[in-house]
Amino acid sequence: MRMAFVPNGVEKANQRNTSEAHFLSKKAVWRQFQQYVVALRPWSFTASFTPVALGSTLAYKTSEEFSLSVFVITCLTALSVHAAGNLVNTYFDFVRGIDKKVDSDDRTLVDMILTPDDVATLGGVFYIFGCLGFFILTLISPARMEHLALIYFGGLSSSFLYTGGLGLKYIALGDILIMFTFGPLTVIFSYLSQTGNLSLVPMLYAFPLALNTEAILHCNNTRDMVSDKKAGIVTLAILLGKTGSYLLYVVLLFAPYTIFCLMGIHCSKWMFLPVLTIFMAFKEDRKFRQGIYNPKKTAKLNLFLALLYILGCILSDRLAFRTLL
Repeated sequence: MRMAFVPNGVEKANQRNTSEAHFLSKKAVWRQFQQYVVALRPWSFTASFTPVALGSTLAYKTSEEFSLSVFVITCLTALSVHAAGNLVNTYFDFVRGIDKKVDSDDRTLVDMILTPDDVATLGGVFYIFGCLGFFILTLISPARMEHLALIYFGGLSSSFLYTGGLGLKYIALGDILIMFTFGPLTVIFSYLSQTGNLSLVPMLYAFPLALNTEAILHCNNTRDMVSDKKAGIVTLAILLGKTGSYLLYVVLLFAPYTIFCLMGIHCSKWMFLPVLTIFMAFKEDRKFRQGIYNPKKTAKLNLFLALLYILGCILSDRLAFRTLL
């Protein structure tokens, strides 16, 4: 049997072409992965991570209950539902004609980076991840399943109804929904997962965090006032107008510092720690007043403020919490 002779140069060229094709394939996969990540809006995840961390901290300080595995699964569950909610928001803002190519901040669908089917499918996948996390929690958490289900499915429904279904965002009820979901509800869920106790008391601690988290959404909606108004929807920012929106932003930004100061005076000096971020708050206030609306910067402030708040809770004596409780 005769073997075909392949010149050495041709063989090397074939190997080079195969290698380049493999490299380009890996590069395309990596680019596609990055596009999916951007569609999730990861910069906003501080709004779901920090309430989980706060709830777990409160559980440890008030009842000495803490499980790292429960904390990790609770985080992943909350982040999955949050990611799914972001994708639902992207999908419905696009199909309802609110996000347009000219002025949309979310470029995922208007620039056809992903297709609507891609976004809808990815949203469904993250809801499945969230439900899987919930199922694991029912196995490893001391909480009763019906209590976990009550809070979890309440949060899941909220993440969908913000723009899906009733579309509460479009009738000026989105702010209330988000402030409750990414504040009290998530803190209670985290506290419940750790201790097994369904208590409304953690809501008190969640309040300053919820106000600052709402500042992120309000900054976003104020930036989108013109395009939202053209699309025929009504948000709280549209109802208040520019001056009213600025005043609300100031309240949402600075009211938490008043609460932290009161907690520092009456409970523990460590509660003054979050006040260190007030200079960042003044910077964002000045930009907002100048008409520069950057929710990502407000989210960054929210992260630092929340982390210092949680650190203050960790460093505080347990008796300080019993005083409040």
